[in-house]
Parts: sequence; C-alpha cells; structure tokens
Amino acid sequence: MTERKPAGMGFESWIDRQIRQARERGEFDDLPGAGKPLPRRGEAFSMDQWIVDKARREGLDTEAMLPEPLRLRKEIDRLPDAVRELRSEEEVRELAAELNRRIAASLRRPSELPIVLRRVDPDALVEQWRSGAGETGERSSAAPRRVAERRGRRGFWRRRKPRS
Repeated sequence: MTERKPAGMGFESWIDRQIRQARERGEFDDLPGAGKPLPRRGEAFSMDQWIVDKARREGLDTEAMLPEPLRLRKEIDRLPDAVRELRSEEEVRELAAELNRRIAASLRRPSELPIVLRRVDPDALVEQWRSGAGETGERSSAAPRRVAERRGRRGFWRRRKPRS
C-alpha cells in the first residue's frame, strides 16, 4: 500500500520524491511500451480511430468496417482491374449484374452518408474488356463520356443573350 503524504509537505514535492525513489530502485526499467509513442488522447482521439488502429495492428481488413456505400464506391473504382482478370464476356456481364444488384439494394436502404452511387453500365464494361483498356491501365466508363457531352450543351441561362 502507498504511504500517506506527510503533513506540511506539498503534493508536488511528495509526488516528485516518490517518482525519484522509484526511479532509483529501478521500477521504471524495462516497462512494456518503453520508447513507443503514447496513444493519442483528447480532441484528435476517437473511438473509431482506436478501432481502426487496433484492426490494423491485428492484421484485419479495415475496409469491412466502411459503410456499405463507400465499400461499393471502392469496388466500382477497382472494376477495371477486376475486369482485366475475367476470361469471357459472360463473366464481365455477371460481375456488372451482381454489382448493380448490390448497388440497388444499398440505394433502397437509408444511409446517413450522402454518397451518390450510379449503376455500372455493362455494355461500357464489356467494351472496355474487349478493347483491352484494362491491360493498359486506362479507365473508361460511361460517366466521364456523359460529362463531356454535357459540357458541349449550353444551359438555359447561358443561351440567353445579354441585354444591350
């Protein structure tokens, strides 16, 4: 049991004396975690971050902890690499259909994250697979093409002539 603080001695000097005596006895030598940074606390610390750090230390997949819309978005981003490994057009279409089923199911469920998910165009995916764009590392999809087409059109307010 710890000794009591003597009367008339300040807390700081009493604590400092106990630490100094323990250091002299070698009680702080070879402690686990010696030389490692202290865990983050305070404003920057969150339980979510602690969970992610713990999962990484244990070698677990942290992507499984993401909300479903983010997992699907990452899968859509990795689609060109996944298509590159497929051997037939039927496999490419099956992959697109399965991904579109999961996207549709995700869109039906409410989510606190306002993440826009668009379905994968199977024809564009097959076209990419046929052209071998996946092998060269190019990323083609229907979405960038639609954006480029929209840029060519002028909106109502831009068509109006300015007043003279």
